[in-house]
Amino acid sequence: MRLILPALMSLVLATPAMAQTEAAERTIMATVVAEHDRHIDLLERLVNVNSGTLNLPGVTQVGEMVRAELEPLGFDVRWAPMEDTGRAGHLIATHDGGGKNILLIGHLDTVFETDSPFQTFVREGSRATGPGIGDDKGGMVVIIAALRAMQAAGTLEGSNITVVLTGDEERPGAPLEIARRDLIAAGRVADYALEFEGLAVENGEEFGTIARRSSSSWTLTTGGRTGHSSGVFGESLGYGAIYEMARILDTFRRELPEPNLTYNVGVIAGGTPAEIDAAGFRVTASGKTNIVAETAVARGDLRTLTPEQDARARQRMAAIVEDHLPKTTAELAFAPDGYPPMAPTPGNTALLERLNAVNRDLGLPEMAPYDPAKRGAADSGFVAADVDTLGGMGMAGLGAHAEGESVDLDSMVRQAQRAAVLIGRLSLE
Repeated sequence: MRLILPALMSLVLATPAMAQTEAAERTIMATVVAEHDRHIDLLERLVNVNSGTLNLPGVTQVGEMVRAELEPLGFDVRWAPMEDTGRAGHLIATHDGGGKNILLIGHLDTVFETDSPFQTFVREGSRATGPGIGDDKGGMVVIIAALRAMQAAGTLEGSNITVVLTGDEERPGAPLEIARRDLIAAGRVADYALEFEGLAVENGEEFGTIARRSSSSWTLTTGGRTGHSSGVFGESLGYGAIYEMARILDTFRRELPEPNLTYNVGVIAGGTPAEIDAAGFRVTASGKTNIVAETAVARGDLRTLTPEQDARARQRMAAIVEDHLPKTTAELAFAPDGYPPMAPTPGNTALLERLNAVNRDLGLPEMAPYDPAKRGAADSGFVAADVDTLGGMGMAGLGAHAEGESVDLDSMVRQAQRAAVLIGRLSLE
């Protein structure tokens, strides 16, 4: 197994303020390497416990397994139950050593429920597969490995760290103001936030995540006068619901485009009648070729990079919807449970620069900002408006949310080293 442990004996620190931590950072580097097998074993045990979002006992069990790792490190750990949202709950751990507060974000749940055939950790050399292995059980193990290395080096004792691991990142409970209440509160008092979703990698190059787009859903319902199709387009019947739906969606396609904005249509139906189920996932319709459609319904998502872009897109979508074809109606409704964006801010950029200083000192390649259009939404979006945030601090992997999801086990070493050194330096400010 090839592990990267660069330049340990020639570590050069950038400023006199950091000189006091040189020996500690050497210990951090060596400890992460020495405990690598221990953390692979922990990853295997976590992966082999199903914690699909709706498997509430499984999510709770994974939370207890993480509690068992954090309490010996001196963290006060509590469980925030989420019965009111239909979810298991969140694990919140605090270590008040004074200094700057660093918020570490991850999640306990996965997209793989108990009925998925993909349930087991399998290792082949430096690569391993398993449900949620990278998203986000690998991220949780990186957090634990970093904190253990800090304890060994003596840098944890004086650090002020909050860990929030949500139990419903993949399928948030409702209402969202309750489901994300604890995370938002932690973000408002933090000085920095680090999110431990998977590391962004392309063609072997590793990137830093300073931005993520939002994720919200919408439902569009159109109506028309029904009757014999010989009257379609006429003064009496007009165009019907399906033509109105087609007009709106095609105008979205032609008039909305701008960088980092997408608006997917995921499901659609039209006829006499047509409807969508209460969950918003399944549509039904019936009709005949000689009947003008009475109803059409479509559901999709909207992803934006900034709150300003989100407001602009929604306003433009609403204006397009209101410009009806004759004898038709249309209504656009946005769901209230969307994920806000993690906008690219100067503070986030500066935090990546701090990480790149760590990379230089550890002999690791510097990281350019990753294209936010290539990343999904994450819990970091709920804190990014209040605190400088850096994402993608978890393990490198492939195939998230799909059977065969895998990680590069060696990346756990690099990421835990980076995180532990960065947390220690930020705490000293």
